[in-house]
Amino acid sequence: QVQLVESGGGLVQAGGSLRLSCAASGLTFSRYDMGWFRQAPGKEREFVAAINRRAGGTDYADSVKGRFTASRDNAKNTVYLQMNSLKPEDTAIYYCAAGRGLTAWMTSREYDYWGQGTQVTVSS
Repeated sequence: QVQLVESGGGLVQAGGSLRLSCAASGLTFSRYDMGWFRQAPGKEREFVAAINRRAGGTDYADSVKGRFTASRDNAKNTVYLQMNSLKPEDTAIYYCAAGRGLTAWMTSREYDYWGQGTQVTVSS
């Protein structure tokens, strides 16, 4: 079956960096657009970043533009999220998701598969 497994979360001070990874199995990874979403306590899940299946295009939420970078390695079936200049408001559970032929990267219901999430906590 399809599995998406996130890793790389943790506790970091404001201004620090983390690199999240999401390893995919059970699907032809290169056919899927990949997204990153996050959910903070008491808030709805929100779009963070997306990268298309050929890594030729990316999109970011305004709140993370210039600080976060999505990338992927189709040979390793892995997508990454490099997070720099972290802020306390970035604290959330981060999820990766996979979808085919996406027309609206920011819409969570467009995605077919989801990981279990990894916690990111940024202290002030």
